[in-house]
Amino acid sequence: MPEKIAPNENLKEKRNLKPSIYWLLVFVPVAIAIRFVPTLENPTLLFIVSCIAIIPLAGLMGKATEHLAEKLGEGIGGLLNATFGNAAELIIALFALWKGLEGVVKASITGAIIGNMLLVLGLSLLLGGIKFKKQEFERTAASSTATTLTLAAIALLIPTVFHIFAAQVPVELGGWTPQKEQNLSLAIAVVLFLTYIGTLLFSLYTHKDLFIGKAIQGAAAEVGRTEEEAGEHWSLKKSVTVLLISTAFVALISEFLVGAIEGAKETLGFTEVFVGVIIVAIIGNAAEHSSAVLMAMKNKMDLSLGIALGSSLQIALFVAPVLLFASYLFGRPMNLEFTVPEVVAVLASVVIAEQICSDGESNWIEGLQLLSVYAILGILFYFLPDAPHAATHLPLEAKH
Repeated sequence: MPEKIAPNENLKEKRNLKPSIYWLLVFVPVAIAIRFVPTLENPTLLFIVSCIAIIPLAGLMGKATEHLAEKLGEGIGGLLNATFGNAAELIIALFALWKGLEGVVKASITGAIIGNMLLVLGLSLLLGGIKFKKQEFERTAASSTATTLTLAAIALLIPTVFHIFAAQVPVELGGWTPQKEQNLSLAIAVVLFLTYIGTLLFSLYTHKDLFIGKAIQGAAAEVGRTEEEAGEHWSLKKSVTVLLISTAFVALISEFLVGAIEGAKETLGFTEVFVGVIIVAIIGNAAEHSSAVLMAMKNKMDLSLGIALGSSLQIALFVAPVLLFASYLFGRPMNLEFTVPEVVAVLASVVIAEQICSDGESNWIEGLQLLSVYAILGILFYFLPDAPHAATHLPLEAKH
C-alpha cells in the first residue's frame, strides 16, 4: 500500500519548485569568485553579477525582518520594518560614499525616491488594475504620506535654489561659500530626521489604526496564511541569524559592486548619474518592489501603497540624512545640493503621486501613466551627461 503524503508536504514541495528570487543566491559565490580569483577578474562582469546577487540577499533581509517583527509585536515590529526597509540601499550608498562616489550616492537617493513612487507604484496599479476594475485604499493614510513626501521634495530643492541664487552674490556681501552650503544641508538633514521620527510616532502610535490597522494586519494575515500552507515557521533565533548573515553578505557584495562601477560604466556606456538613479536604486529594493506588486494583485492596496510610498518616505527622511551624517565620519562631508534634473524628477514624481492618491481609488491606466513618467525620466538620465557635483561647488564667476 503506497505511503500517504501529508497535504502540507505536498504544498511545501510545490512551493519549492516554483521560480523564486532566492534561486539567484547562486550568484553570490560567483561574485566572490570573480572578485578574488585573478584569472576571472572583470569589472564589468563583477558589476553585473553583484547587481543580481544583491536582489535575493535584500529579499532575505526583508523576510527575516518580517518574521522578527511578528515575534516582537506590532509597535517594535513596525519600527523594525521602517528601519530595515531600505537597508540594502543604505549599505550600497555607504560604500559608495566611502569610495568618494558622491554623485552615485546622490543619484541613488533620487532614484530610490522616484523609483518607488513611479516604477513600483506604477507596476502595482497596472497589474492590480488589470485584475480588478477598480481598487480602493485608505485615502487619509495615502494623502498623509504624499504630503510628507512633498515636504521632503521641498527640503531637497532648497540647497539647489540656495546655490543658484547665492552664487550670484559676491562672497564679501554674504554670497555662496562651500561652508555655508554644508551648514545649510546639515540643518535641513536634522529637520528631515526629526520629521521622520514624527512620522513614525504618527503611523506606529497616535494614528496607527490608519496605517498598521489595515497594512500591517493585512501583511500579518498574508504571511500567516503562507506559512501555514508551506509549513514554514521561523523562530526568533533563525530570524536574527538570517538577518545578520544576509546583512553581512549585502555589505560584502555592495563593496564589490561599488568598486566595479568605474570600470563597468565605461564598458556599458552608462553615466554615473544613470547608474545611481536607475540601476542602484532598482537592485537595492527589488525584493520590496515585488512585494508591493504582489499585494496589489491580491487587492491589498493599503499594503501596496504603504510599501511603495513608505519606502520613498524612508529614503528622503531617514536614508538621506543618515548618509549626510555618515559623510562626516568618512571625512568627506556631503551636502544635499542635487542637480536640477534630479530635483525636477523628484518634484514631478511627488506631484503625480499626490494626484493619484487624492481620491482613494485606482485603476490600471493610472499605473500606466506612472510608468510612462518613469520611462521618460529614465531616458533623460540615460542621455544626460555626467555633471560632477563638485563642479557646482564653485561660485558662478569662477566657472567662466
